[in-house]
Amino acid sequence: MITAGDFKKGITIEWDGGVWNIVDFQHVKPGKGAAFVRTKIKNVMTGAVVERSFNPTDKMPKAIIETKEMQYVYNDGDLYYFMDVETYEQLPLSKDQVEDAIPFVKEGTNVTVRFFKGSAFSVEAPNFVVLEVTDTEPGFAGDTASNTYKPATLETGFSLQVPLFINTGDKIQIDTRSGEYLKRA
Repeated sequence: MITAGDFKKGITIEWDGGVWNIVDFQHVKPGKGAAFVRTKIKNVMTGAVVERSFNPTDKMPKAIIETKEMQYVYNDGDLYYFMDVETYEQLPLSKDQVEDAIPFVKEGTNVTVRFFKGSAFSVEAPNFVVLEVTDTEPGFAGDTASNTYKPATLETGFSLQVPLFINTGDKIQIDTRSGEYLKRA
């Protein structure tokens, strides 16, 4: 158990039927009345962010989030299969659980799967991935006055803006946190 007076950024707690990560907190002691802890918390399952005040003596269980490196194996309709790289067991996950990571992941890519009480709830792609451009318009020499970027589609189906010098068949590095082009690979 942890008290609200002991909150720190990054701590994960069980509260109100969910698992929440402390994003920000502030101990407040007004001139009149009792002290309280003002927090901004994020639900790790749904991503919802809530601002809430707690009494410093409020107690709640500390949530233990486990992470495991797994390899994306294949997709079968609405299920995405990941293999534990140590035991070779396969874990099927729904589209809702993988929707943030799957645009950047191709078969054979290692990802981080997060678990709470033995149940997987999210997948995180590596911060940087190299993918091939499968479709983009050719860039023309001297066409830099109007726009310096053009749309491109990657081998995973993800679309983004790339510089004019990138062509179909090029491999590029992408930051999966922002979904932006970084450099030619």
